[in-house]
Amino acid sequence: MPELSPDVVAGEDGLIRPRWASTDPMLRDYYDNEWGMPIRDEQGLFERVSLEAFQSGLSWAIILRKRPAFRTAFDDFDPDAVADYGDSDVERLLGDAGIVRNRLKILATINNAKATVALREVGGLVEFVWSFKPDRTPEPKTSADVPAKTPESLALSKALRKKGFTFVGPTTMHALMEAVGIVDTHLVDSHRRGTSGVWA
Repeated sequence: MPELSPDVVAGEDGLIRPRWASTDPMLRDYYDNEWGMPIRDEQGLFERVSLEAFQSGLSWAIILRKRPAFRTAFDDFDPDAVADYGDSDVERLLGDAGIVRNRLKILATINNAKATVALREVGGLVEFVWSFKPDRTPEPKTSADVPAKTPESLALSKALRKKGFTFVGPTTMHALMEAVGIVDTHLVDSHRRGTSGVWA
């Protein structure tokens, strides 16, 4: 059997995962069942864009633990509902201890909901974001082989900003592309490598 990367471990179930997904049950479940799987519906993609923005500067575990509260606070990330939020909603959200109470990120989410609705005139958020899928996906052996940003994530960031989006920097957009299956950055030894169906 080939030697495994030091960045992966075999779980009690015999499945090989990266270290970040091998201890915390919540992160393991997210890794096994969600991360890297294709998201091709507007509401689902808007949620991921929003949560990646809130994650900026924080750990993903914090956001994941708060996701049920985020969904309640933001009407399940329905873009039409969030786009209609006003000052009273901003104050409500700033007073909600269940979410990350950052005024700039809250305002960005409302702004991005409006931008998402506007994008429907040119094919919609899903078609727009997925159009930046690269010709090839990375094949990382170790965590160090996973890029923090790529030419495609930089291009997506610039294109979204031109469409009025905020908190969509190239590193954040690369994390989004990983999370929703546009690229497959599962380590090559991982049991999840190649499971999205996007990359043969």
